[in-house]
Amino acid sequence: MGLSEKISLEIETAAHLRLSNDWDRLLARIRAMPGFESFLRPSPCTALLKYLPDSGPIVLINVDEHRCDALALRVGHENPLHIPLPNFSLKVAKDYHSRLTKRLVAHDLRAPGGSGDSGEIALEPERGGGLYGRKRVVDRSATHEILRGLWVCVVKPILDCLNFEKVDPASEMPPPRVWWCPTGPLMFLPIHAAGVYEGAETECTLDYVVSSYTPSLGALASRLANNRPIDEGISGIFLTSQPKAPGTVTISGTTEEVNSIHAMGLAAGVRVSKLEGDSLTVDGCLQNMEEFSSLHLACHAFQHAEDPLRSRFRFHNGFLELDQIIQRNLKNADLAFLSACQTSAGHKSLSDEAVHLAAGMLAAGYRRVVATMWTISDRYAPAVAKDFYQYLWSHRKEGSGSGFDGSLSAQALHHSLQQLRERLDDSEQSLLTWAAYVHYCY
Repeated sequence: MGLSEKISLEIETAAHLRLSNDWDRLLARIRAMPGFESFLRPSPCTALLKYLPDSGPIVLINVDEHRCDALALRVGHENPLHIPLPNFSLKVAKDYHSRLTKRLVAHDLRAPGGSGDSGEIALEPERGGGLYGRKRVVDRSATHEILRGLWVCVVKPILDCLNFEKVDPASEMPPPRVWWCPTGPLMFLPIHAAGVYEGAETECTLDYVVSSYTPSLGALASRLANNRPIDEGISGIFLTSQPKAPGTVTISGTTEEVNSIHAMGLAAGVRVSKLEGDSLTVDGCLQNMEEFSSLHLACHAFQHAEDPLRSRFRFHNGFLELDQIIQRNLKNADLAFLSACQTSAGHKSLSDEAVHLAAGMLAAGYRRVVATMWTISDRYAPAVAKDFYQYLWSHRKEGSGSGFDGSLSAQALHHSLQQLRERLDDSEQSLLTWAAYVHYCY
């Protein structure tokens, strides 16, 4: 190495050292500011335990090639409850994910792939099909095996350790709540629907708890830490259906869905507004999202695997993109009901599988989101939504005025899925119909 090269290397090393020292000093200044003590650090356990829901535990499930475990965080307990899951493995989780995806493709509930170089994935060709049927014993399918495996090896051991028991269907008390925070391939599996559905005696997660999901512990903790009243002038719900967006299959059930919700809202005295099809522009929707605390979108949706912020909802008059929503001032945002397909379906190509439209709406400020893991049925979606809002509005607090309160949305979705289950049998098609729906956050 020549003299000039040595001098150049010393100068470069000195520059790197100077930048490193500047970085350390800048971090020290930021962390000295109130509220920024943990800036660019993992949240300490004490911070996470400080803001826990009082109506049930958060269950973090870690799937690793060496072992699988769950950690339950409970209010009033200083330490997490460790729950070993010795009968589950990363290999099994990946196998379940692969097999479930094949079954979804077979039932036209998920597209087999993306759209080439754009990275955009159409989240539905249409909002599904299927028939109502009476309860009957059915033959075991791959989906039955997956849900049974999740129940026996993951969910039931966790519920047993938490001392949760099967709730009497005749009881007027709702089941306790659980927030699931899965990792890795478990993010693509319906933990909330795990259960045994063959034979005369069936049992599943719905029989024990009301399930919600959270993309991370911090996401839920921040909602609880910043839980503030919604401006009474903003409290209400905005609805839209977009049944005939250009270049997409007509989803006529969205019109029935929104009209039904709108009529029920008016009857309940709730502040509610709707715009349909061509009457709504993208800018108009964004404006209504600022003027109403809650949102119901019944439309087509697309997820962009390469750039999640370009994930979008398809309107008659253009695309409502996630990055447009995040840029708005939604400090009063409450509930977003995304009645579109696969709005909580992450993508395995992303470094964080929990990057999807539902998580994006949480990041935009919504406190709770109802979403779907795969394509939903255009025949059943209106019934699910109707039962959901009927539950919410029949449980309104006295003195609510015209405001809209989504705080019971998890219980409302639980109720509506139980209602749908009663109308269907336990065939694979029926299980995939109701198990698509999920609730996120508080």
